[in-house]
Amino acid sequence: MRRFASLLLCLLFALPAFAERKQTFGELDVHYSVFNSSFLQPNIAAAAGLTRSKTVGVLNVAALKEGKGQAAKVSGTLKNLLGQTTALQFKQVLESGAVYYLAEFPLREREMLTFSINVQIGDDAPHTLTFNQEVFPDE
Repeated sequence: MRRFASLLLCLLFALPAFAERKQTFGELDVHYSVFNSSFLQPNIAAAAGLTRSKTVGVLNVAALKEGKGQAAKVSGTLKNLLGQTTALQFKQVLESGAVYYLAEFPLREREMLTFSINVQIGDDAPHTLTFNQEVFPDE
């Protein structure tokens, strides 16, 4: 499992190819990235309960205060250019003090998706971030 945490940390912080991004809300930093699940090693995908496929994308969200992972309520949707909306179902991953939220979504074709993510820490008001990401199935 230590390798799993290391991979997720790398995905979250070190690989610009996955277009990791961050939005700050006061003391809270929300890091997020979108990538194709086929980029994951089979054992890592299995450990996280993810489907490894050329046609499945993954959204990774982590909330940090002072550099420490925070448990959160994470929810969200994605919308394509036709206005079709899909609810995202997040899985919480706890590993060595790190907290991540992962959601899978289908990759049917090359397209621009709009993600709208809500992150709430404890009883604080929820924070919403919206971003666009071009996605495509791995060929």
